[in-house]
Amino acid sequence: MAITNTRCLVLAMLMTTIILISGNHQVSAQCQASIPSLASQCLSSVQRFGPKIPPSAECCAVVKGVDIPCVCKLVTGIVEFIISMEKVVYVGRSCGLTIQPGTICGS
Repeated sequence: MAITNTRCLVLAMLMTTIILISGNHQVSAQCQASIPSLASQCLSSVQRFGPKIPPSAECCAVVKGVDIPCVCKLVTGIVEFIISMEKVVYVGRSCGLTIQPGTICGS
């Protein structure tokens, strides 16, 4: 029962994040289009709570096709409540991206 409640909470938080991000009309459509794919393929690896989970091959495929600076503009405090930026960096590096120390993404 607790697992079902946790999944429902995570799904609700994810949907709220997608809605809030989609409302940012200053961001390109290409960037917004990548959000649902990132969420569906990578959420388990970047969610704030829980252990570090290596990204799946599907997650890495999505990550490699994303405009990182564009997506970083969408990261708000609300998004950071749901995802761990430390885990995002871990996933990016695990997928072969070069993320320089000091890179700013979100707050």
